[in-house]
Amino acid sequence: MKISKSPWVLHYDGSSCNGCDIEVLAATTPRYDLERFGIINTGDPKHADVFLITGGINFQNRMVVQQLYSQMPDPKVVVAVGICACDGGVFKECYNIMGGVDKVIPVDVYVPGCAARPESIIDGVVKALAILDQKRERMKKGLPAEEREWTPAETAGKGTEAMANQEARIEAQIKASDAARAAMRKEQEEELHGGHE
Repeated sequence: MKISKSPWVLHYDGSSCNGCDIEVLAATTPRYDLERFGIINTGDPKHADVFLITGGINFQNRMVVQQLYSQMPDPKVVVAVGICACDGGVFKECYNIMGGVDKVIPVDVYVPGCAARPESIIDGVVKALAILDQKRERMKKGLPAEEREWTPAETAGKGTEAMANQEARIEAQIKASDAARAAMRKEQEEELHGGHE
């Protein structure tokens, strides 16, 4: 495959167990040598071409992911690494997990696995680079980088209402948890002070 420029990768850990992150780092070591494709890992979204995300999306990091994506210049590609980033994985049914990365930003390449192997990650990034070149060609012709308008899955139809309901449910759980903790603390203090009187 011909790569037209040296691509820079922005790696972000959404809410992973760190298994996929270790494999991403392993892919950059001399054994697998992701850098042979001219790929450089960067911490600055304004210089990145590839947004590589591990872990699922939750209510605390969704805005961060969208902000990082919006700061990246066009054309850009997104690679979801690991089953959690693909669709939420084993944590999909958890109260605080929204799902995969495609709930908040468009994903170009999915790399499943738990944890994804370095060979799979490299394969996914190389596929993303081919998509990046296609987007670059579209922009040269005056077309938008994305072939179709993308909207988050949560904003389509009744998704917004469902998300608001889920946020309200989480807030109620947090309040109930805080109240239970305060009651337990009060009971412990009464026991502690009651024993010395």
